This record gives sequence, C-alpha cells and structure tokens, in this order.
Amino acid sequence: MQINKYLSAKPAAIAAELLLLVAVAGFVRAQGGSPALVQTSHNASPPAQAKSDANPADVFAGLTYTDEQKAKIGAIHQDIKAHMDAVTNDSKLNADQKAAMLSGYQRLERGQVFKVLTSEQQREVLKRERARQAAEQVDRNKQVAPR
Repeated sequence: MQINKYLSAKPAAIAAELLLLVAVAGFVRAQGGSPALVQTSHNASPPAQAKSDANPADVFAGLTYTDEQKAKIGAIHQDIKAHMDAVTNDSKLNADQKAAMLSGYQRLERGQVFKVLTSEQQREVLKRERARQAAEQVDRNKQVAPR
C-alpha cells in the first residue's frame, strides 16, 4: 500500500508534523485565535451570519483568490487529499486512528492554506472565525441554561 511506503519512510517526520500541529494549535488558542481558520473548498457559499453548525471552513467562503493563490491552494489540497486517501485505505489503522490522522491532515491543510492568504484576507478570516465562535458560545449557553 502507498501509505505503508510513506509511513515506513518518514514516521518521524509525520510524528513531528502532528506534534507541531498540536503545539501550534495550543499556542493559537492561548492567543485567543483558532486553529480552524482556513477553507479548502471553493464552492461554499458566503456566510450571511455565523451559525453554530457552520463548518470551520466556511470562514473562507466568498474570498477572492488570485490565480497564484488558487494554484497554491489547489496543490496543497491535492497533496493532503493523497495523504488522506492513503489513511482511509490503510487496513492496519482502526477507526479512531484514521479519524485522528484525518483530522490532523485537515488542520494541516487549513494552516498551509492560511499562509497563502494576504494579510488582509487573513484578518478577514480571523474576524469571521471569532464571529463563528461567538455564535457557537451563544448557542451552547442557550442549551445549558435552565428552563
């Protein structure tokens, strides 16, 4: 299998990437941001308002990308998709392991795409993410409030 070749060749690199993701996510959260900041789908509709069930990727809906950004994002998406397909098809991994690795690859992809954005686009994404988080918090508070 292709994943076995990849894993046997670079297990330390993969482990280092995943550990880096966890460390960066913790740092970003400590700074008041969120690691779920980047949309990889270009087909999502722009959010009219933040929703509690919104996909974190929706914070990038409606951004206008340059041709260069589109090319870079497409390459990132293709690379990550190949890794995710390999994980999905690996019979040696159980469902929890697959879910953890797929989640890690999604975070890695969002982080890589975020770096492709201009500073203005990054600010807009951060603004949208904060609004999404605030809406989620309001919804959680409504669900917890006694009646």
